[in-house]
Amino acid sequence: MPVTPVDLAIIGGGIVGLATAYQYSERFPDHTIVVLEKEPSLACHQTGRNSGVLHSGIYYKPGSLKATNCREGKLAMQEFCEQEAIDFDICGKVIVAVDESELPALHRIYERGQANGVRCEMVSRERLAELEPHAQGVAAIHVPESGIVNYVQVCQRLAARVQERGGRIITGVRVLGLRSASGTTVLETTAEDIEAKTVVNCAGLYSDRVTQMSGDRPAAKIVPFRGEYFKLRPEARHLCRNLIYPVPDPSFPFLGVHFTRMIDGEVECGPNAVLAFAREGYNKLDVNLQDLAESLTYPGFLRLALRHWQAGAGEMWRSFSKQAFVCALQRLCPEIREEHLEPAPAGVRAQALYPDGSLVDDFVIQARAGIVHVGNAPSPAATASLNIGRLIVDRVAQLNQS
Repeated sequence: MPVTPVDLAIIGGGIVGLATAYQYSERFPDHTIVVLEKEPSLACHQTGRNSGVLHSGIYYKPGSLKATNCREGKLAMQEFCEQEAIDFDICGKVIVAVDESELPALHRIYERGQANGVRCEMVSRERLAELEPHAQGVAAIHVPESGIVNYVQVCQRLAARVQERGGRIITGVRVLGLRSASGTTVLETTAEDIEAKTVVNCAGLYSDRVTQMSGDRPAAKIVPFRGEYFKLRPEARHLCRNLIYPVPDPSFPFLGVHFTRMIDGEVECGPNAVLAFAREGYNKLDVNLQDLAESLTYPGFLRLALRHWQAGAGEMWRSFSKQAFVCALQRLCPEIREEHLEPAPAGVRAQALYPDGSLVDDFVIQARAGIVHVGNAPSPAATASLNIGRLIVDRVAQLNQS
Protein backbone atom coordinates (compact mmCIF):
# COMPACT_ATOMS: atom_id res chain seq x y z
CA MET A 1 0.00 0.00 0.00
CA PRO A 2 1.43 3.43 -0.91
CA VAL A 3 2.27 5.81 1.93
CA THR A 4 1.00 9.40 1.81
CA PRO A 5 3.28 11.93 3.56
CA VAL A 6 1.67 14.83 5.52
CA ASP A 7 2.79 17.38 8.07
CA LEU A 8 -0.18 16.77 10.41
CA ALA A 9 -2.63 13.89 10.75
CA ILE A 10 -5.63 14.30 13.05
CA ILE A 11 -7.58 11.27 14.24
CA GLY A 12 -11.21 12.18 14.82
CA GLY A 13 -13.66 14.38 12.91
CA GLY A 14 -15.50 15.89 15.86
CA ILE A 15 -15.39 19.55 16.75
CA VAL A 16 -12.06 19.42 18.61
CA GLY A 17 -10.31 17.65 15.75
CA LEU A 18 -11.77 19.99 13.14
CA ALA A 19 -11.03 23.10 15.21
CA THR A 20 -7.43 21.89 15.52
CA ALA A 21 -7.20 21.39 11.76
CA TYR A 22 -8.67 24.86 11.19
CA GLN A 23 -6.25 26.57 13.57
CA TYR A 24 -3.27 24.66 12.14
CA SER A 25 -4.23 25.58 8.57
CA GLU A 26 -4.40 29.25 9.60
CA ARG A 27 -1.00 29.20 11.27
CA PHE A 28 0.78 26.96 8.78
CA PRO A 29 -0.96 27.52 5.42
CA ASP A 30 1.80 25.75 3.46
CA HIS A 31 1.65 22.55 5.54
CA THR A 32 -0.31 19.45 4.55
CA ILE A 33 -3.14 18.22 6.79
CA VAL A 34 -5.34 15.16 6.83
CA VAL A 35 -8.28 14.53 9.17
CA LEU A 36 -9.37 10.89 9.54
CA GLU A 37 -12.92 10.07 10.66
CA LYS A 38 -14.17 6.51 10.96
CA GLU A 39 -17.84 7.41 10.38
CA PRO A 40 -19.27 8.22 6.94
CA SER A 41 -19.85 11.83 8.01
CA LEU A 42 -18.37 14.31 10.49
CA ALA A 43 -19.52 15.08 14.04
CA CYS A 44 -21.54 11.87 14.49
CA HIS A 45 -20.89 11.26 18.16
CA GLN A 46 -20.40 13.67 21.06
CA THR A 47 -20.40 16.77 18.86
CA GLY A 48 -23.47 15.79 16.85
CA ARG A 49 -25.43 14.85 19.96
CA ASN A 50 -24.48 17.98 21.85
CA SER A 51 -27.27 20.22 23.17
CA GLY A 52 -25.68 23.21 21.49
CA VAL A 53 -25.06 25.43 24.51
CA LEU A 54 -22.48 28.21 24.37
CA HIS A 55 -21.24 27.96 27.93
CA SER A 56 -20.17 30.99 29.94
CA GLY A 57 -17.58 29.30 32.17
CA ILE A 58 -19.42 29.96 35.43
CA TYR A 59 -19.01 26.48 36.94
CA TYR A 60 -15.30 25.87 36.48
CA LYS A 61 -12.45 26.17 38.93
CA PRO A 62 -10.74 29.53 38.40
CA GLY A 63 -7.44 29.13 36.58
CA SER A 64 -8.29 25.68 35.19
CA LEU A 65 -7.97 24.89 31.49
CA LYS A 66 -11.75 24.55 31.42
CA ALA A 67 -12.28 28.05 32.81
CA THR A 68 -9.71 29.89 30.68
CA ASN A 69 -10.47 28.05 27.45
CA CYS A 70 -14.22 28.36 27.91
CA ARG A 71 -14.12 32.12 28.31
CA GLU A 72 -11.73 32.74 25.42
CA GLY A 73 -13.16 29.95 23.29
CA LYS A 74 -16.73 31.22 23.59
CA LEU A 75 -15.71 34.62 22.25
CA ALA A 76 -13.78 32.95 19.42
CA MET A 77 -16.81 30.77 18.60
CA GLN A 78 -19.12 33.77 18.49
CA GLU A 79 -16.70 35.60 16.21
CA PHE A 80 -16.42 32.55 13.92
CA CYS A 81 -20.21 32.22 13.73
CA GLU A 82 -20.57 35.91 12.89
CA GLN A 83 -17.95 35.62 10.15
CA GLU A 84 -19.56 32.49 8.72
CA ALA A 85 -23.21 33.62 9.09
CA ILE A 86 -23.98 30.68 11.39
CA ASP A 87 -27.07 31.25 13.53
CA PHE A 88 -26.47 31.59 17.25
CA ASP A 89 -28.39 33.23 20.06
CA ILE A 90 -27.00 34.75 23.26
CA CYS A 91 -30.24 33.99 25.07
CA GLY A 92 -29.06 33.72 28.69
CA LYS A 93 -29.69 31.06 31.29
CA VAL A 94 -30.79 30.72 34.89
CA ILE A 95 -29.32 28.40 37.54
CA VAL A 96 -32.11 27.80 40.02
CA ALA A 97 -32.05 27.01 43.74
CA VAL A 98 -35.37 25.25 44.34
CA ASP A 99 -35.17 25.53 48.12
CA GLU A 100 -33.14 27.14 50.92
CA SER A 101 -30.80 24.15 51.26
CA GLU A 102 -29.33 24.87 47.80
CA LEU A 103 -28.49 28.53 48.49
CA PRO A 104 -24.94 27.94 49.80
CA ALA A 105 -24.03 25.97 46.65
CA LEU A 106 -25.69 28.62 44.48
CA HIS A 107 -23.56 31.32 46.12
CA ARG A 108 -20.39 29.26 45.54
CA ILE A 109 -21.22 29.02 41.84
CA TYR A 110 -21.80 32.78 41.75
CA GLU A 111 -18.40 33.37 43.39
CA ARG A 112 -16.75 31.16 40.75
CA GLY A 113 -18.50 33.10 38.05
CA GLN A 114 -17.21 36.36 39.47
CA ALA A 115 -13.67 34.95 39.73
CA ASN A 116 -13.85 33.78 36.11
CA GLY A 117 -15.05 37.14 34.80
CA VAL A 118 -18.52 35.88 33.88
CA ARG A 119 -21.26 38.49 33.66
CA CYS A 120 -23.85 37.12 36.08
CA GLU A 121 -26.10 38.26 38.91
CA MET A 122 -28.00 36.78 41.82
CA VAL A 123 -31.73 37.28 41.29
CA SER A 124 -34.78 36.99 43.51
CA ARG A 125 -37.77 34.70 43.11
CA GLU A 126 -39.65 37.61 41.54
CA ARG A 127 -36.94 38.31 38.96
CA LEU A 128 -36.71 34.59 38.17
CA ALA A 129 -40.45 34.63 37.43
CA GLU A 130 -39.86 37.45 34.93
CA LEU A 131 -37.05 35.56 33.19
CA GLU A 132 -38.60 32.09 33.27
CA PRO A 133 -42.27 32.34 34.31
CA HIS A 134 -42.73 28.58 34.65
CA ALA A 135 -39.57 27.85 36.67
CA GLN A 136 -39.78 27.36 40.44
CA GLY A 137 -37.12 28.48 42.91
CA VAL A 138 -36.28 30.65 45.88
CA ALA A 139 -33.38 32.37 44.07
CA ALA A 140 -31.29 32.00 40.94
CA ILE A 141 -28.22 33.15 39.09
CA HIS A 142 -28.95 34.87 35.80
CA VAL A 143 -26.17 34.41 33.24
CA PRO A 144 -27.15 36.65 30.31
CA GLU A 145 -24.10 35.75 28.20
CA SER A 146 -24.89 32.02 27.81
CA GLY A 147 -26.14 31.06 24.38
CA ILE A 148 -27.03 28.35 21.86
CA VAL A 149 -25.70 27.29 18.45
CA ASN A 150 -25.70 24.28 16.10
CA TYR A 151 -22.27 22.67 16.49
CA VAL A 152 -22.75 20.32 13.54
CA GLN A 153 -23.12 23.38 11.32
CA VAL A 154 -19.96 24.80 12.91
CA CYS A 155 -18.11 21.56 12.09
CA GLN A 156 -19.26 21.63 8.49
CA ARG A 157 -17.96 25.16 8.10
CA LEU A 158 -14.64 24.36 9.81
CA ALA A 159 -14.20 21.41 7.46
CA ALA A 160 -14.98 23.54 4.43
CA ARG A 161 -12.36 26.12 5.42
CA VAL A 162 -9.72 23.43 5.99
CA GLN A 163 -10.43 21.92 2.58
CA GLU A 164 -10.29 25.32 0.90
CA ARG A 165 -6.75 25.65 2.26
CA GLY A 166 -5.74 22.31 0.79
CA GLY A 167 -6.43 20.03 3.75
CA ARG A 168 -7.89 16.57 3.24
CA ILE A 169 -10.79 15.24 5.27
CA ILE A 170 -11.34 11.53 4.82
CA THR A 171 -14.49 9.92 6.24
CA GLY A 172 -15.31 6.24 6.53
CA VAL A 173 -11.71 5.29 7.35
CA ARG A 174 -10.44 3.61 10.52
CA VAL A 175 -6.99 3.84 12.01
CA LEU A 176 -5.75 0.29 12.57
CA GLY A 177 -2.29 0.97 13.95
CA LEU A 178 0.41 3.54 14.64
CA ARG A 179 4.11 2.88 14.26
CA SER A 180 7.20 5.05 14.51
CA ALA A 181 9.34 5.38 11.39
CA SER A 182 12.54 7.45 11.37
CA GLY A 183 11.20 10.55 13.10
CA THR A 184 7.66 10.26 11.74
CA THR A 185 4.56 8.21 12.57
CA VAL A 186 2.89 5.89 10.09
CA LEU A 187 -0.87 5.55 10.48
CA GLU A 188 -2.13 2.25 9.12
CA THR A 189 -5.74 2.76 8.01
CA THR A 190 -8.45 0.90 6.16
CA ALA A 191 -7.91 3.18 3.15
CA GLU A 192 -4.22 4.10 2.89
CA ASP A 193 -1.11 4.41 5.02
CA ILE A 194 -0.23 7.94 6.04
CA GLU A 195 3.19 9.08 7.24
CA ALA A 196 2.84 12.14 9.46
CA LYS A 197 5.43 14.40 11.03
CA THR A 198 2.93 14.95 13.85
CA VAL A 199 -0.24 13.12 14.90
CA VAL A 200 -3.04 14.59 17.02
CA ASN A 201 -5.36 12.12 18.71
CA CYS A 202 -8.86 13.64 19.00
CA ALA A 203 -10.65 10.29 19.03
CA GLY A 204 -13.09 11.18 21.82
CA LEU A 205 -14.73 7.97 23.03
CA TYR A 206 -11.68 6.03 21.79
CA SER A 207 -8.94 8.47 22.79
CA ASP A 208 -7.48 6.12 25.43
CA ARG A 209 -7.34 3.21 22.97
CA VAL A 210 -5.61 5.32 20.33
CA THR A 211 -3.15 6.46 23.01
CA GLN A 212 -2.39 2.80 23.81
CA MET A 213 -2.14 2.02 20.09
CA SER A 214 0.68 4.56 19.85
CA GLY A 215 2.59 2.88 22.67
CA ASP A 216 1.79 5.61 25.20
CA ARG A 217 -0.01 5.17 28.49
CA PRO A 218 -3.31 7.08 28.78
CA ALA A 219 -3.66 9.38 31.78
CA ALA A 220 -7.11 7.90 32.47
CA LYS A 221 -9.55 5.36 31.04
CA ILE A 222 -12.65 6.35 29.12
CA VAL A 223 -15.86 4.97 30.64
CA PRO A 224 -18.98 5.72 28.54
CA PHE A 225 -22.05 7.20 30.24
CA ARG A 226 -25.28 7.55 28.30
CA GLY A 227 -27.25 10.74 28.73
CA GLU A 228 -30.93 10.18 27.93
CA TYR A 229 -33.21 13.04 26.91
CA PHE A 230 -36.80 13.92 26.25
CA LYS A 231 -37.98 16.96 24.35
CA LEU A 232 -41.04 19.11 24.88
CA ARG A 233 -43.89 18.71 22.43
CA PRO A 234 -44.56 21.93 20.50
CA GLU A 235 -47.59 22.83 22.62
CA ALA A 236 -45.43 22.73 25.80
CA ARG A 237 -42.37 24.63 24.57
CA HIS A 238 -43.63 27.84 26.18
CA LEU A 239 -42.73 26.32 29.57
CA CYS A 240 -39.05 27.09 28.89
CA ARG A 241 -37.98 30.36 27.30
CA ASN A 242 -34.23 29.69 27.16
CA LEU A 243 -31.99 27.62 29.48
CA ILE A 244 -33.05 26.44 32.95
CA TYR A 245 -30.42 24.62 35.02
CA PRO A 246 -30.43 23.19 38.56
CA VAL A 247 -27.83 23.78 41.24
CA PRO A 248 -25.46 20.81 40.81
CA ASP A 249 -25.37 18.28 43.63
CA PRO A 250 -21.80 18.53 44.96
CA SER A 251 -21.94 14.89 46.11
CA PHE A 252 -22.67 13.62 42.58
CA PRO A 253 -20.35 14.13 39.60
CA PHE A 254 -23.04 14.93 37.00
CA LEU A 255 -25.00 18.12 36.46
CA GLY A 256 -28.59 16.94 36.80
CA VAL A 257 -31.58 17.28 34.48
CA HIS A 258 -32.19 20.70 32.93
CA PHE A 259 -34.08 22.43 30.13
CA THR A 260 -32.29 23.60 26.98
CA ARG A 261 -33.85 25.56 24.14
CA MET A 262 -32.14 24.54 20.92
CA ILE A 263 -31.29 26.87 18.06
CA ASP A 264 -34.07 25.22 15.97
CA GLY A 265 -36.67 26.06 18.63
CA GLU A 266 -36.99 22.61 20.18
CA VAL A 267 -36.55 22.23 23.95
CA GLU A 268 -34.54 19.31 25.31
CA CYS A 269 -35.05 18.00 28.85
CA GLY A 270 -32.36 15.94 30.56
CA PRO A 271 -30.03 14.20 30.74
CA ASN A 272 -29.82 11.47 33.27
CA ALA A 273 -26.49 9.63 33.42
CA VAL A 274 -26.21 5.84 33.26
CA LEU A 275 -23.37 3.50 32.35
CA ALA A 276 -23.54 2.74 28.62
CA PHE A 277 -22.94 -0.91 27.76
CA ALA A 278 -20.99 0.16 24.65
CA ARG A 279 -18.86 3.17 23.79
CA GLU A 280 -21.45 3.95 21.16
CA GLY A 281 -24.34 2.67 23.28
CA TYR A 282 -27.00 5.21 22.42
CA ASN A 283 -29.84 2.79 23.11
CA LYS A 284 -30.55 0.75 26.24
CA LEU A 285 -30.07 -2.53 24.37
CA ASP A 286 -26.78 -1.58 22.69
CA VAL A 287 -24.11 -3.90 24.12
CA ASN A 288 -20.46 -4.32 23.18
CA LEU A 289 -18.99 -7.07 25.34
CA GLN A 290 -15.42 -5.74 25.11
CA ASP A 291 -16.50 -2.22 26.10
CA LEU A 292 -18.71 -3.48 28.92
CA ALA A 293 -16.06 -5.81 30.31
CA GLU A 294 -13.50 -3.00 30.28
CA SER A 295 -15.82 -0.76 32.29
CA LEU A 296 -16.97 -3.38 34.79
CA THR A 297 -13.44 -4.61 35.55
CA TYR A 298 -11.85 -1.16 35.76
CA PRO A 299 -11.06 -0.28 39.40
CA GLY A 300 -11.86 3.37 38.74
CA PHE A 301 -15.43 2.61 37.69
CA LEU A 302 -15.96 0.15 40.54
CA ARG A 303 -14.82 2.73 43.08
CA LEU A 304 -17.01 5.41 41.48
CA ALA A 305 -20.04 3.10 41.52
CA LEU A 306 -19.47 2.19 45.17
CA ARG A 307 -19.10 5.83 46.16
CA HIS A 308 -22.23 7.01 44.34
CA TRP A 309 -24.41 3.90 44.29
CA GLN A 310 -27.51 5.64 45.68
CA ALA A 311 -27.41 8.48 43.16
CA GLY A 312 -26.55 5.97 40.44
CA ALA A 313 -29.58 3.87 41.33
CA GLY A 314 -31.74 6.97 40.99
CA GLU A 315 -30.29 7.69 37.56
CA MET A 316 -31.01 4.11 36.44
CA TRP A 317 -34.57 4.31 37.77
CA ARG A 318 -35.17 7.48 35.74
CA SER A 319 -33.79 5.64 32.72
CA PHE A 320 -36.62 3.09 32.92
CA SER A 321 -39.39 5.23 34.42
CA LYS A 322 -40.69 8.21 32.47
CA GLN A 323 -42.68 9.28 35.52
CA ALA A 324 -39.50 9.38 37.62
CA PHE A 325 -37.89 11.51 34.91
CA VAL A 326 -40.90 13.83 34.98
CA CYS A 327 -40.66 14.15 38.77
CA ALA A 328 -37.03 15.27 38.44
CA LEU A 329 -38.05 17.89 35.86
CA GLN A 330 -40.91 19.09 38.04
CA ARG A 331 -38.45 20.28 40.68
CA LEU A 332 -37.53 23.06 38.25
CA CYS A 333 -40.81 23.36 36.35
CA PRO A 334 -43.85 22.07 38.29
CA GLU A 335 -46.20 22.35 35.30
CA ILE A 336 -44.40 19.62 33.33
CA ARG A 337 -46.54 16.53 32.69
CA GLU A 338 -45.77 13.16 31.11
CA GLU A 339 -47.83 14.01 28.05
CA HIS A 340 -45.62 17.05 27.40
CA LEU A 341 -42.59 14.86 26.66
CA GLU A 342 -41.48 12.75 23.72
CA PRO A 343 -38.19 10.83 23.36
CA ALA A 344 -35.14 12.62 22.00
CA PRO A 345 -31.81 11.17 20.82
CA ALA A 346 -29.41 10.13 23.57
CA GLY A 347 -25.74 11.01 23.78
CA VAL A 348 -22.75 9.18 25.19
CA ARG A 349 -20.25 11.08 27.29
CA ALA A 350 -16.62 9.98 27.11
CA GLN A 351 -15.97 10.19 30.84
CA ALA A 352 -12.30 9.88 31.76
CA LEU A 353 -11.78 8.17 35.11
CA TYR A 354 -8.67 7.80 37.21
CA PRO A 355 -8.02 4.39 38.84
CA ASP A 356 -9.03 5.81 42.26
CA GLY A 357 -12.54 6.46 40.96
CA SER A 358 -12.24 10.22 40.63
CA LEU A 359 -13.50 11.90 37.49
CA VAL A 360 -10.98 13.79 35.39
CA ASP A 361 -12.44 17.28 35.76
CA ASP A 362 -10.32 19.21 33.26
CA PHE A 363 -8.98 18.97 29.73
CA VAL A 364 -6.07 16.53 29.50
CA ILE A 365 -3.50 16.95 26.73
CA GLN A 366 -0.46 14.64 26.65
CA ALA A 367 2.37 15.43 24.26
CA ARG A 368 5.62 13.80 23.26
CA ALA A 369 7.79 13.91 20.17
CA GLY A 370 5.57 13.44 17.15
CA ILE A 371 2.19 12.96 18.85
CA VAL A 372 -0.36 14.87 20.92
CA HIS A 373 -3.16 13.04 22.74
CA VAL A 374 -6.36 14.82 23.78
CA GLY A 375 -7.14 12.39 26.57
CA ASN A 376 -10.11 14.25 28.02
CA ALA A 377 -12.24 16.95 26.43
CA PRO A 378 -15.44 17.19 28.48
CA SER A 379 -17.99 19.97 28.40
CA PRO A 380 -17.38 22.83 27.59
CA ALA A 381 -15.17 21.36 24.84
CA ALA A 382 -17.53 22.38 22.03
CA THR A 383 -17.80 25.95 23.32
CA ALA A 384 -14.03 26.11 23.83
CA SER A 385 -13.04 24.12 20.75
CA LEU A 386 -11.41 26.93 18.77
CA ASN A 387 -9.29 27.85 21.75
CA ILE A 388 -8.48 24.20 22.51
CA GLY A 389 -7.46 23.83 18.86
CA ARG A 390 -5.15 26.82 19.23
CA LEU A 391 -3.66 25.29 22.39
CA ILE A 392 -3.07 21.96 20.61
CA VAL A 393 -1.40 23.72 17.67
CA ASP A 394 0.87 25.50 20.19
CA ARG A 395 1.90 22.06 21.50
CA VAL A 396 2.50 20.79 17.97
CA ALA A 397 4.67 23.82 17.18
CA GLN A 398 6.68 23.29 20.38
CA LEU A 399 7.25 19.62 19.52
CA ASN A 400 8.44 20.51 16.04
CA GLN A 401 10.91 23.08 17.40
CA SER A 402 12.44 20.73 19.95
